[in-house]
Amino acid sequence: GKPRPIVTWFKDGALLEDKTVGTRTSEVDSILFIRSAERRHSGMFTLSVQIENMSDSANINIQVVEKPGPPINVHVTDVWGFNATLEWKPPKDDGNCEIIGYTIQKCDMKTKEWFTVYEHNRRPSCTVSDLVMGNEYSFRVFSENICGLSDDPGNSKNTAVINKTGLIYQPKPYKEKDMNRSPKFTAPLVDRSVIAGYTTAISCAVRGTPKPKIIWMKNNITIKGDPKFLMQNNQGVLTLNIRKTSLFDGGRYSCRAINELGVDEVDCKLEVRVFQEKAEEMKK
Repeated sequence: GKPRPIVTWFKDGALLEDKTVGTRTSEVDSILFIRSAERRHSGMFTLSVQIENMSDSANINIQVVEKPGPPINVHVTDVWGFNATLEWKPPKDDGNCEIIGYTIQKCDMKTKEWFTVYEHNRRPSCTVSDLVMGNEYSFRVFSENICGLSDDPGNSKNTAVINKTGLIYQPKPYKEKDMNRSPKFTAPLVDRSVIAGYTTAISCAVRGTPKPKIIWMKNNITIKGDPKFLMQNNQGVLTLNIRKTSLFDGGRYSCRAINELGVDEVDCKLEVRVFQEKAEEMKK
């Protein structure tokens, strides 16, 4: 503005008087800087400019965050079979931002080694499964925010003992999964433009069980027995190589996959162009 406006900084509606927060104002801008940010610097900063009875302002919200504290009151609430249920409460200090999850680890009291069971667990509880019969387990939980995991974990106040029982394993009858699927193209053919005289290739990808029969077509006519074309199938990746293309090779190419469960098809357009110098010679 002209004349040069009067510039004033505010924090949370009050005049900024914090000596650890610096400001620098020139003819065209005003800069607020904090050499060493602390959480107490969080808040709404307002820049106000005034010329006589005219004024304007702009706000910026600064949130200084750090790692959270550990969860509190971690304890085992129930043990059954090979499972244990844990519960805890959110940390007293969330690091000035939202807690986005928890990381849970277990420790076999025999080996004293920690293993991660869950990461980014959203709720303040979980069930740990696949524990070993006859073993005793301790647990610890780290809280997490956008800065990362807490430096220290919350350790469980009690342990989970997996008692030995006379369990009789009765597996469910095995039912073989039906893996048969109708053909489905997972990658389509893509339109291409090539220069005559060069070898080119078009490709796509298909899946299906039983293995589908593949048919390549040009302008809806099946391609077979022509040495100009080489068809390849590498674990479902289908490629049609066209040797030394000519103008007659242009057109619409399609690939059809067929098995006893269905049919799927993709197509593309192949344009064959004459190299500019050759085109000029042909005109002469």
